[in-house]
Order: sequence, then structure tokens, then C-alpha cells
Amino acid sequence: MKVIRREDIRGTDRDVRSPAGWTSYRFLLKSDGMGYSLHETVLPPGLELQMWYKNHLEAVFCYTGTGSITAVATGEMHELAPGTLYALDKHDRHIVKSYTELRMVCVFNPPVTGREIHDEDGSYALPEQDD
Repeated sequence: MKVIRREDIRGTDRDVRSPAGWTSYRFLLKSDGMGYSLHETVLPPGLELQMWYKNHLEAVFCYTGTGSITAVATGEMHELAPGTLYALDKHDRHIVKSYTELRMVCVFNPPVTGREIHDEDGSYALPEQDD
């Protein structure tokens, strides 16, 4: 059994601070052997990020704050508020805007290794395959 608290992650290599302004607390990673990774992501107010997880599927649950997510391909926009989940089940290019501080729980498949920061196209590199 694993029990991990945010305060155990703060200040470690699982506490990822992006140059873009977001913070990601990486609770579960590829090395934990669960088959997915689980993060708490915090976006400050007024942040706008264009992302494209071409190598990962992601589900995101918003539990605090407000913002929006827009599908780049269609322009369709959805409001984010506590209790909202979005799933990027087709590797969707998307734009996330935070109106207030957004706190979200994110699940990635395949799992990330831990120190990923978005590439120039808004994606994470695919983790190396196990031998």
C-alpha cells in the first residue's frame, strides 16, 4: 500500500514548477508501477496554456477554482468549475485558461516519469519503454 501526502512531496523532485507558472505535485509516477500517473496540478489565475498530449491520454478533475478548456480543432469551449471532469480521449489539442486559481487532479496513461515539462508543441515526450 502507498500513502502519499502533498506535504511529503513538497520540495522533492515530485514537486514540479513550470517556467509557464503552473505547479504539479506528482503523487504517482511510472516508477510506482500502477500503470498510470496521478498529479495534482495548480494553475495561478490568468494563465493560458495550449497543450497537446499526443503521446498520452489524460483525464482531469477540477476540484477548486474556475476556468475553461477549448478544443483547438473545433473551437468548442467548456467552463471548468469544481466537480468538472474532462478526458482527452483522442489526444485533443486544447487550451486551458484559469480565471481563478485552478486545482485539478490529473491522470496520465501511459504514466509519466516525473520531471516532464511541456515541449514546444505542448506535449510530453513518451516515456522510454521497459526492457
